[in-house]
Amino acid sequence: MSIDRAAADARSPFWVVPTLRAALALVPALVITFSPDHTPAFGLLVFGSWALVSGAVIGALQLRLSTDRGEQVLFSISAVISAVAGLLALATTDGGLPLFLLLVSAWAAVAGILELLAGIRRRARVARSGAPSPIARDWIVVGVLTGVLAVAYLLPLGSVVAVGLLGAYLVVVGVYLGIAGLSLRWDRPATTVTRNEEAA
Repeated sequence: MSIDRAAADARSPFWVVPTLRAALALVPALVITFSPDHTPAFGLLVFGSWALVSGAVIGALQLRLSTDRGEQVLFSISAVISAVAGLLALATTDGGLPLFLLLVSAWAAVAGILELLAGIRRRARVARSGAPSPIARDWIVVGVLTGVLAVAYLLPLGSVVAVGLLGAYLVVVGVYLGIAGLSLRWDRPATTVTRNEEAA
């Protein structure tokens, strides 16, 4: 039986993904906020830890819960890039400010584009239903925010501002995804749809 894909967004267990992403983003955001150390080494350590864990955990969840092959490919690439960026950051914590800016900017540019493409792709798939897809909207918003971070890191930032900006990005994304995830959870109808129905 075919169902409205927009309704499937609200019914799917996918609310776990943005909720977990929010939690993973808010932890390093709090670390940055309450730490007096805003050196490049600290920034690389925090970014590396977050990118590695987030890439591995969220990538696995996206693959498990997504039913679209294209989305799976996009998020698989994003997960690998995040994990690699995290490993590079952790391996080069003494690389200084130029490396910190370059690494975060490069990661944000690629990750932002991939998430934006995934959101646009999903929105196009649900367009025939005549209703918006909350999941597609969230991917597009986060993709744009991540792209803005990439552009900001191209500016000649000082260490304190650069690390603080990473913390601000994580706060904004964490709060947004937390609200988005809980909204999906609360909006779920009592009836659960199967993965095949969601993919119909």
